Amino acid sequence: MASASFYVGVVGNIISVLLFLSPLGTFQRIVKHRSTEEFESFPYICTLLASALWTYYGVTKPGSLLVATINGFGVVVEIVYVTLYLVFSPPRARAKTGTLVALLDVGFLAGVILLTHFLLHGDTKIDVIGFLCAGLNIVMYASPLAAMKTVVTTKSVEYMPFLLSFFSFLNGGIWTFYAVLVKDFFLGVPNGAGLLLGAAQLVLYFIYRNPNSSNKVSNDLEDQLQNECLLPSTCSQVP
Repeated sequence: MASASFYVGVVGNIISVLLFLSPLGTFQRIVKHRSTEEFESFPYICTLLASALWTYYGVTKPGSLLVATINGFGVVVEIVYVTLYLVFSPPRARAKTGTLVALLDVGFLAGVILLTHFLLHGDTKIDVIGFLCAGLNIVMYASPLAAMKTVVTTKSVEYMPFLLSFFSFLNGGIWTFYAVLVKDFFLGVPNGAGLLLGAAQLVLYFIYRNPNSSNKVSNDLEDQLQNECLLPSTCSQVP
């Protein structure tokens, strides 16, 4: 009979699939408009690197097949996203994205795999990979902070997709629960951080999802006062 952690892990995989697929609407828009507009590439670059390292961690650590399979899927999806971003981004953004991909997703990843494979063994190897994965997962969850800053600055959630924030919140929660069940510190800490950051994104979303509502109310009140002041009797009290 399968353990509770297995079922939680399966649910976690399903939610992670939804998380990986949640930017589809964004990239449909990018392809349709043939422009990346104000969307940032950094979250997808970070997610690609984190997914690749978690796949390596899942393959290296015994009993972590569920971690390896879902992140292997994530690697494929994120490669598609980054490729589309490179195709449709303006020259400056393309150069920046290409440089980050070369440094992080190729150079850094290759260096970690080679060094840990040839220089480390046993639990030490697993621990080092786990620390790197945990750190990168926190960066991955925190990467939408740039989008959150844009939301606060523009008072609009146009460039912070709701589904990405929602599934980041769910993903952080379910994998934190899984980490508690299997007593995996490296899974628990970053996903706990992801749970909090996802919640913060949702709070921002609900604050700024109707940016024009308050302006509309104030404009309506102003129009009403102006219309009322067209009648001399109603304006007699106005200095």
